[in-house]
Amino acid sequence: MDDILLEKLKDISILCVEDEDGIREVIVKTLKYYFKEVYEACDGEEAYEMYEEYRPKIILSDIQMKNINGVQFVKKVRKTDRHTSIIMLTAHSNEEYLMELINLNVNHFILKPLNLKKLNEALFKYINENLLDQISLAPNLFLDLHKRIVVFNENEEISLRKREKDFLHLLYENKNSIVSYMQIEEELWIDKEMTSHALKSFIKDLRAKLPINIIKNVSQEGYTLLLNE
Repeated sequence: MDDILLEKLKDISILCVEDEDGIREVIVKTLKYYFKEVYEACDGEEAYEMYEEYRPKIILSDIQMKNINGVQFVKKVRKTDRHTSIIMLTAHSNEEYLMELINLNVNHFILKPLNLKKLNEALFKYINENLLDQISLAPNLFLDLHKRIVVFNENEEISLRKREKDFLHLLYENKNSIVSYMQIEEELWIDKEMTSHALKSFIKDLRAKLPINIIKNVSQEGYTLLLNE
């Protein structure tokens, strides 16, 4: 990983959750090469206490642990927090948990044993999704998080209102799941009631601005990013 990308991770905090002391020590030592703030926990119960106290930007957690396992820990976090990036360490024997974890909006999975190549892939993904000025919404369509514009075909710029930018960013952060009506109201209509008419009007206006349709309505549930694989 080059120096520019390393610099982007410098001020990010991470929590490592692993019940095997020897493995955790090795992982934590490696993480300290990338991050200034590295917290560690030996099970899901301690991890949740650390999470509440320090609010790390990234959680790297094993699944099978004593007391509270990784799935239970992630469930507790996701009850109130959809933004913290979660990376899960998994073995082939954990496959029964994977669909449940996907539904909990886990950002990345690393198949054990963890090595530097796999860790770098996960960190590159985090940087691309959270620390770059532009994020890709679709082929040739980018959202600039600082200028509050959408860039199409590298040269066409479309100005956005703050709520429009925040909505597209919210869809991107949850691109593998559905953003519920309640979540939209809580995060974008702060201290206001979001009526059905207001939301439909907002979506209609935003779709009219965008050069391609990337917003998919999931009936009676919410919205998701229309991915073009």
